[in-house]
Amino acid sequence: MCCAWRVARPIDSLPDDVDALRTLALNAIAERDAAIAERDRLIELNDRLRRLLRKAQGFEAKSERLAKLHPDQLNLALEDIEQTIAKAEAIEEKTQVAAAPRKRRLNRGALPAHLPRIHKTVAPADTNCPCCKKPMHVIGEETSERLDVIPAQYRVIVTHRPRLACRACERIVEAPAPEHLIKSGLPTEAMVASVLVAKYGWHLPLYRQAKMLAAQGLDLDRSTLAFWVGYAAAELMPLYERLKATLLTSAKLAVDETPVPVLDPGRGKTKTGYFWAIARDDRPWGGTDPPAVAYTYAPGRGGEHLEKLLANYRGIVQCDGYAPYKKLPAERITVAFCWSHLRREFFKIAERGDAPIATEAVARIAQIYVIEKDVRGTSANERRVARQARSRPLVDALRIFFEHQLARLSGGSGTARIIRYGLRHWDGPHPLPRRWPHRARHQHRRAFDAPTGSDAQECSLRRSR
Repeated sequence: MCCAWRVARPIDSLPDDVDALRTLALNAIAERDAAIAERDRLIELNDRLRRLLRKAQGFEAKSERLAKLHPDQLNLALEDIEQTIAKAEAIEEKTQVAAAPRKRRLNRGALPAHLPRIHKTVAPADTNCPCCKKPMHVIGEETSERLDVIPAQYRVIVTHRPRLACRACERIVEAPAPEHLIKSGLPTEAMVASVLVAKYGWHLPLYRQAKMLAAQGLDLDRSTLAFWVGYAAAELMPLYERLKATLLTSAKLAVDETPVPVLDPGRGKTKTGYFWAIARDDRPWGGTDPPAVAYTYAPGRGGEHLEKLLANYRGIVQCDGYAPYKKLPAERITVAFCWSHLRREFFKIAERGDAPIATEAVARIAQIYVIEKDVRGTSANERRVARQARSRPLVDALRIFFEHQLARLSGGSGTARIIRYGLRHWDGPHPLPRRWPHRARHQHRRAFDAPTGSDAQECSLRRSR
């Protein structure tokens, strides 16, 4: 047996000499101290990161704005910090040439099992024992995985359609040309789909995609890509119409509108258009219909656009207090005013500080949100019973609170304006307390900060621009 390369058991690795044992113990203590120092460094780094986040958000206390911040926006704020940290660690590792390399503790997770594995074996050049030169055998191996990528590669599909001729009767036969999205056009359907996903899924404007294609030697200008997008839109129109028609058969819909800047050719500026959205997601309430949302563009937000959008709809419409919603025909549409639009205005005042009425209003509404979290996933009857028993007393008490505070406030104050907004919808043709069972459809965050259907819909609208 070759002692230089033998496999030792852990007990065999301990030296018998006292001085060697002392050296080993001192090394273990040094490693422990280094681990403690690394822990303290990470704690300090986490504290710095928290301070930077609070500074970036512009507030010191825990706030609803952080909870409502979209993950993509938060990731943008974190990218520069994480890159700076990684750069500093890399420089530190390169400068520690003499010392043993510090093992980084990375939370990489497991790579997805569906990805193909390309196995590479790195074996010693000589498989004979360096001592006795006898052949060695495999007793185990170390395995590591790294994530690799094959960069996007463009290719040309050449379609051949041979003509066949009969020598006897001279008849000529040729297979018909396959159908294409753009007849006699340059792109395949996969190429057009790639442009669409990059534009609408990853928010890459066409002019930027044209530059990326130019880097691959493909001279395609923005107008050509726009032509492809227009063709694809016409092809997808039946699918869009089907989606919208399916949504309009739902018992409940969340409806919202948001402004969007639109180019105004000839004036050198933009004008304001509006995206009207209808959305459905009853999964938190045990609904079986799949979630969906459909957007419709309109040049304005007047009532005629809403009436056209919901011309044949019968059911419940969850919305804010915008006037055209109140004019929807009551014989076929029940309006359910959204709690979050009321709560949001109170929160804006409460977060500025020294606003006890607004702060208490937010806390009272939060109690209703907690009940909604508790009944999520239960049957409709169980939700109704729980809301009547637990939520209605809170809602009735909230109204009394509003009426009492309104008598004490200045009529021109912001808090009074919000209270009047709530009370105005409370006693209107569609009283707010009777509509609170349909308050939320997208409660996928904490109950206190849970967005209602309109909130989630508005976020989706703004990301779609």
